Amino acid sequence: MNRNKKSNNFLLPVLAIILVIFFWSRVTGIFNENGVFTKNTFHILASTSTRSLESDLKKFAKKNKIDLEVDYYGDLEIVNILNDNSGEYDAVWLSNSLWLYMLDNSNLTSDSKSIVMNPVVLGIKKSKAESLGLVGKDVYNKDILETVKSGNLKYVMASVTKTNTGATTYLNFLNSLAGNPEVLTEEMLDSDTLRNDLKSLFQGVERVSGDEDYLKEMYLNGEYDAIISYESSLISLNEELVKNKKEALYLIYPVDGVAINDMPFAYINNDLKDTENKNKFLKLQEYLRSDKVVEKMEKLGYRSWYGGIKTNVDKNIFNPDWGIDTSKYLKDMKYPSKKVITKAINIYIEELRKPTHVVFCLDVSGSMYGSGISELKDAMNYILNYETASRDNLQFSKDDKITVITFNSKIAKTFDTKFGSETNEVIAEINYLEAIGGTNIYDPSIKALEILKGESDDYTKTVILMTDGMSNSGYFSDLKKYYDSNKLNIPIYSITFGSSDEKELNRIATLTNAKVFDGKSGLKKAFTEVRSYN
Repeated sequence: MNRNKKSNNFLLPVLAIILVIFFWSRVTGIFNENGVFTKNTFHILASTSTRSLESDLKKFAKKNKIDLEVDYYGDLEIVNILNDNSGEYDAVWLSNSLWLYMLDNSNLTSDSKSIVMNPVVLGIKKSKAESLGLVGKDVYNKDILETVKSGNLKYVMASVTKTNTGATTYLNFLNSLAGNPEVLTEEMLDSDTLRNDLKSLFQGVERVSGDEDYLKEMYLNGEYDAIISYESSLISLNEELVKNKKEALYLIYPVDGVAINDMPFAYINNDLKDTENKNKFLKLQEYLRSDKVVEKMEKLGYRSWYGGIKTNVDKNIFNPDWGIDTSKYLKDMKYPSKKVITKAINIYIEELRKPTHVVFCLDVSGSMYGSGISELKDAMNYILNYETASRDNLQFSKDDKITVITFNSKIAKTFDTKFGSETNEVIAEINYLEAIGGTNIYDPSIKALEILKGESDDYTKTVILMTDGMSNSGYFSDLKKYYDSNKLNIPIYSITFGSSDEKELNRIATLTNAKVFDGKSGLKKAFTEVRSYN
């Protein structure tokens, strides 16, 4: 009896260990017959621009007994993820080969091959393009600059610091307005003429989106004349505009250079001995470059050829009435070195980006007491602190304005800074906040709109509303009446926290052509995300 008990006492822990090892190996991997550890799941880190092929890729993987997992991020985020910790992933699928050269370790990836091509272009309402004399002629990037400078053209685009389309658009204009040099150098970036031209160009920005997918949605729901995005996205957008009996966009391809994205699929060299994993990668890559996939991508508005000419295309997709001419050669821009790109991004943030006036509406009601108010303070300290925010290219510049409205059942406090890089006093005010009272999200929203209504159009204007509960005073009807009667075009982005009512916040987002961000899993992450929308 005692012997059996001792035996069981010994066997149970051993069995538990065996089960843990078994289940862990099922999740992470196994040792093959050569004694090499092989992961079961093949994990791809992919740009959001590749999402249209996810279903097909997963079907192919399943058919070939590859357990596939795909995580989607913006291209610039992917660079940071790979620089910090690449071990979790087996392959990377980006929008542009440029970002492979921005990695700290140049040997981290290998076997990179382009999948399809996708230029970034300017789409303008056709009647507007005709009135500006941009139809039926060669257009240069300088022509676009002069049209914006004259005040005749405003546009929406994706974030330069967070998205591939935004960053490559900026680099293309930078390269072209610098005279398309053989090699763009750091010294060239110091030209006052070049900086002034670029600053004028970005004064034409009406709204900025933190991701490419939402940019399309924002255009569809708003009243804008022009948009910069992928050619494939603008084709898709035109199809929806025509379907809804709205005016289509006319696409502009500057003859002195466009940013052409090649969507490279590359292997991550975590374990050079893992031939089984490498073979999985090669199978997936071969499939992505197959005729079947290329044919599908062409139907979605992607080019299977580089900058050259192809005449036998579907004219319903690559529609000549939309300014698309595949018989014309597209001149691809020459990307500068990593050092030059890094400096260029910093110059954009500090000097070239259209300044923003953002109003933060922060819930300090009683339900925020304790960990809620602490997390809010931490998030705001991070966003408003120049040094910490600059690590993620989120810092405010000296030309930005920041206003903070705190509220509970009524507006509690309002404080601001006229210089976005001088935030110590604002941070100090936030650190003294206390949580008490009920919740009214509508009065502070109206107050924020009143402040921004009187602001100059030299600023982009944004409201960021954070709440952790249901509004128990104030009325949506009052907010809607104020917004509609003043014909405003100011987004109110909301961040959910705690038990916040997403139905209320979605109504506000719909009214103001904005969106709601999830802060329930972390306010810092949510504030970081929403920051790229202004």
